[in-house]
Amino acid sequence: MTTNRKFTLVKRPDGEPKPGDFKLVEEELPELADGAFLVRNHYISLDPAQRGWMSDAESYMPPIALGDAVRASAVGRVHASKNPDFAEGQWVVGLAAMEEFSVVEAGGFTSPVDVSLVPSPTNFLSVLGAVGMTAYFGMIEDGQPKEGDTLLVTGAAGAVGSLVGQIGKIKGCRVIGIAGGADKCARLIDHYGFDAAIDYRGKSQSELEAEIAAAAPDGVDIIWENVGGIILDAGLTAINEYGRVVLCGLISEYNSPEPVGIRNLWYLVSRQVTIKGFLVRDYPPRFPEGIAQMGQWLAEGKIKHDEDIVRGIENSYDAFMKLFSGGNQGKLILDVSPDK
Repeated sequence: MTTNRKFTLVKRPDGEPKPGDFKLVEEELPELADGAFLVRNHYISLDPAQRGWMSDAESYMPPIALGDAVRASAVGRVHASKNPDFAEGQWVVGLAAMEEFSVVEAGGFTSPVDVSLVPSPTNFLSVLGAVGMTAYFGMIEDGQPKEGDTLLVTGAAGAVGSLVGQIGKIKGCRVIGIAGGADKCARLIDHYGFDAAIDYRGKSQSELEAEIAAAAPDGVDIIWENVGGIILDAGLTAINEYGRVVLCGLISEYNSPEPVGIRNLWYLVSRQVTIKGFLVRDYPPRFPEGIAQMGQWLAEGKIKHDEDIVRGIENSYDAFMKLFSGGNQGKLILDVSPDK
């Protein structure tokens, strides 16, 4: 093949992304420079962080340039190579884009993977990829769970949240999850082993505060925050003295035209709480450690994970928007593999 289909950003979203903010384009593949190689992507990770990268605002990564393919992690196979370290046919994972082919220049952030070790190559985008490493290192390093702690996880039915809760259980915590809808709440308890679940839909902040207090009568020691907004403010009212808040995401605020902010900051002062933002970008050198531990827990049946796979680069927009509707069940992945 000599052409590449890619899902490009053509307009910076104002609020919720619209179909007109993107364009699916087809273009010829460039010639490879010495040291570069071409990856035929098979699976692409869809993550809330991509929404932040679409905005022209200060962040931990530069914004996606207009006209470029939307940045994303991907797993695929080397299609052609002018790099002696990457042979044709080799499976790799790295930071790429929502496109069928990606050119990786010399020194690009891409690593080889052994797909024979996992049930599916998609696992390197979920439980053994950045998602799993976010849950593992964020909990172990920043959450610092102890036997008997109470852990509150928001966005608990998502790819990261569901793993965070299970790690909390392994470490001896009582785990409470907040999710959207009765089905997801039931799944938290029946499938992932949470102790309690709270459905946030249609509830005010005061109602959420009451439900959190009822589920955690002795308070909360750790909050893993994926959502923000009134859900974070409600959770802070239950935080115990010397509690820890791991701020992983604020998905309820990503499409808000104005910053929402936290109104209950006084609880951090009066109860001497630590709040820390978490990015997995600091941990790649330690990924083998995290993968080994998560792999062991998987083998022992202590961790369960789910993947929601949507087929076709032409379905990129609809697949991406499932992140904000809550329509996905588990880690959201776009399948762009060659036709079988």
